[in-house]
Amino acid sequence: MSQVFEGYERQYCELSANLSRKCTAASLLNGEQKKQKVSEIKAGLDDADALIRKMDLEARSLQPSVKAMLLAKLREYKTDLNNVKNEVKRLTSANTNLAARDDLLESGMADAMTVSADQKTRLLMSTERLNQSSDRIKESRRTMLETEELGVSILQDLHQQRQSLLHANNTLHGVDDNISKSKKILTAISRRMSRNKWIIGSVIAALVFAIILILYFKLAH
Repeated sequence: MSQVFEGYERQYCELSANLSRKCTAASLLNGEQKKQKVSEIKAGLDDADALIRKMDLEARSLQPSVKAMLLAKLREYKTDLNNVKNEVKRLTSANTNLAARDDLLESGMADAMTVSADQKTRLLMSTERLNQSSDRIKESRRTMLETEELGVSILQDLHQQRQSLLHANNTLHGVDDNISKSKKILTAISRRMSRNKWIIGSVIAALVFAIILILYFKLAH
């Protein structure tokens, strides 16, 4: 397993456990203390999201066998993080409801029932602007995720190209080794043929000399 992934994983597990404890503590608080605790949890969620993205990028850059195992583990972490986010939404909703109730109590139920049409219009406009802002934030987040996915895809392609180049390089080395061995074999054969030629020539010369010597002795006697 990648040491880089393990480092991110340790950080995430510690952060997730800390966020769970803070959620439990926030559920027991009220007012400003609860708001402050929820703010701390949201900041921790941003860090957890960043760690999840880093683990995802690191896992996708590894070998397929290791990548599959790490991505399965990463899906569990994402589910765990979504559970924490849902708990934060529940806390925020409860906190918002309490704040709204306090505001109504402070302003008085009579004033709330006699809100003018103009105030209602301004309230609706404010709500619409908030919804538009929320939509823009969601769109920006979607664009960021698409860009991140594109980056992951490019990283995978580069990794595959690197593996192909390494394989081609190894093949070329193997061809060079075979050519060198073939050259050595041909050189040895050539030397052996030259040596055999000299041996055959020497034998023929010796035979010719022996025949000449025999004829000489026969003719002399």
